[in-house]
Amino acid sequence: MRARQLEVFTAVMRIGTVTGAARMLNISQPALSQVLRHTEDELGFLLFSREKGRLHPTPEALELYPDAERLFAGLEGLRRKSTDLRKGRSGLVRIAASAPPSMSVLPNALAMLRQKHPNIQLRAHVAPINTLISMLRAGDATLALALDDQMPPDICADVIDRTFFCCLMSAQSDLVSASEISFEMLADRTVISYRAQTRPRDELQQAAQAQGLGFQPDLEIDSSITAVGFVQAGLGVALVDALLPWHQFQGVVVRPLANSPKLPLSLLTLKDRPLSQADQIMSAELRAICERDDAE
Repeated sequence: MRARQLEVFTAVMRIGTVTGAARMLNISQPALSQVLRHTEDELGFLLFSREKGRLHPTPEALELYPDAERLFAGLEGLRRKSTDLRKGRSGLVRIAASAPPSMSVLPNALAMLRQKHPNIQLRAHVAPINTLISMLRAGDATLALALDDQMPPDICADVIDRTFFCCLMSAQSDLVSASEISFEMLADRTVISYRAQTRPRDELQQAAQAQGLGFQPDLEIDSSITAVGFVQAGLGVALVDALLPWHQFQGVVVRPLANSPKLPLSLLTLKDRPLSQADQIMSAELRAICERDDAE
């Protein structure tokens, strides 16, 4: 699998759709689909099954993905470091984030940084939390944003904000008339939410148990952004973080979760690795954005 094929494969696995992966890679959907087809032809087996316009990873793709993710992260790190060495860049910020903060807090902070310090070079990456930790350890990112503050001993998690949970539903749902959604109202409905052994799932389970209820999603997801397509397809009602700008997605109605637990938004750094001046400026902008949003 060549570098471009690796990039396309990991993007589709991360995002879950050809459209989303093409947008992330800034290429056309037909071009991405062509790379996928060529990759499958060269490998001699399918990576995705196609049903009603959606892609579903085959068992072979699921087996390849962990190694592909590691190889891709290593390749990207090598490319970035080689470029930096060649150009002698200074004032470089490498920041990574999981999907929710990458679509909410991070864009505003980067815009403010660009306005105040146009000479600082910026690199932003979107990745799941385990990859964020790997990137920090490898030096491919010096800052990271994640909805968790329970980290390994070598990772420092500074909580800079907190968010709640909300409910996503289609416009045809009978829950649309409600001003907020409770766990009790979700009984006997198809619920889409986080997989087990993740911080958001733990918080939701504890909140439900405190009310004497259980919480067991029927459809589990790794990233909250995945829920959008499922809700739009009428597969169920999603319980996800309220950090993402859900109102931007067509056909999705948002309601707050009643008595919602809070989810920490943490700025992650590697312990014992000092931050550059540019990193410190970026950290200050992230905190300022969070404080401004809280004030509003």
